[in-house]
Amino acid sequence: MQLLEKEDADILFAPAVEELYPSGPHSTFVEVPGLSDRLDGQSRPGHFRGVATVVAKLLIAAEPDRAFLGQKDAAQVAVVRRMAVDLLLATEIVVCSIVRDEDGLALSSRNAYLTRDQRIQALTLSRAIRHVEALVARGERRTSMLLASAHGVFGAEPDVRIDYIVLVDAATLEPVDTAVPGTLFAVAAWLGSTRLIDNAILR
Repeated sequence: MQLLEKEDADILFAPAVEELYPSGPHSTFVEVPGLSDRLDGQSRPGHFRGVATVVAKLLIAAEPDRAFLGQKDAAQVAVVRRMAVDLLLATEIVVCSIVRDEDGLALSSRNAYLTRDQRIQALTLSRAIRHVEALVARGERRTSMLLASAHGVFGAEPDVRIDYIVLVDAATLEPVDTAVPGTLFAVAAWLGSTRLIDNAILR
């Protein structure tokens, strides 16, 4: 509320838990098959059913003109965009750029769980992204070569455990053979018990 007051917001929509989740059994859920099982959905089964259901309820209740999602959660962006189209929701889904620390690490509440050494090792994610972006800028388009190079970057930090490194279509999250403008390069990795994600839309 304090942040919104500083921005001179006129209205804050903050429904009570009971308003969105009345007591009693719930039998209706929103699912986006296919998309929900890719990238982060593969590591977290059922996660995007919860996301899609919650976001659908919020958009239906608030009827906003626009909803702003962060690009860092690229799989979530794809799921919510598809859901909004399929359910004919009038809300425009606006994707906001990833916010990064000065050293390039994508901002995340999970960063607080990293030790000092893990915080340094976490830069492997953004380093891999910059490496792939540089290769693409020099003309490399083959997915096999780009992924191999990214794996090489991670290989320098054996304590960083890869969850996935992928080049996919940003809308469908399906793997691609060739990187074209708009292709999503996404990574996820574990540092100890903390899982971090990062990505970039290749130009």
